[in-house]
Order: sequence, then structure tokens, then C-alpha cells
Amino acid sequence: MARNQTSAQKRFRQSEDRRLHNKAIKSECRTYVKQFVAAVQAKDENLAKEKLQIMTSRLDSARSKGVLKRNTVSRKKSRMQKLFNVTFAAAAAN
Repeated sequence: MARNQTSAQKRFRQSEDRRLHNKAIKSECRTYVKQFVAAVQAKDENLAKEKLQIMTSRLDSARSKGVLKRNTVSRKKSRMQKLFNVTFAAAAAN
């Protein structure tokens, strides 16, 4: 015999699934940011450029899924691009 389920129970289950999914996406984004910063600190321009592209792609993906807000993604991308430019422009000038 079928069990009755309230709409509140269903909403709770759905919101919990979404929360865990969003948490995984946010964690992945933070991981890519850390990898990029580590590459910049190691002064590895090629690796940093590669990590920057991957990180930008993942942030845009999180934005399109509604996990991160538009301005949050823009701010993170801007700061990381600035870090890249400042670090490797100074290295290229010397």
C-alpha cells in the first residue's frame, strides 16, 4: 500500500538534494581558485593561464546554474585576472 507524503516532506527532500548539489559546485569552484593561486605563487605562467581558463569556465557554469550570483562571479574573475596580470606583467618587464 502506498504511503502518503506531505508536500512539506517532498520540498524538504528536494531542497536538501539541491543544497548538497550546490555545495559540491561551490567547493569545486573554490578548489580551482586555490589551484590557480598556487600556480601564480609558483610563478608558473603556463600552468596559471591554464588554471585561469578552467576556473573561469567553472565559475561561469556555476553562474548559469544559479549557484553563484552574477556579481560574485564577476568579482572573483576580475580579481584572479588582475592577480595574473600583475604577477606576470612584472615578470615580463624584468
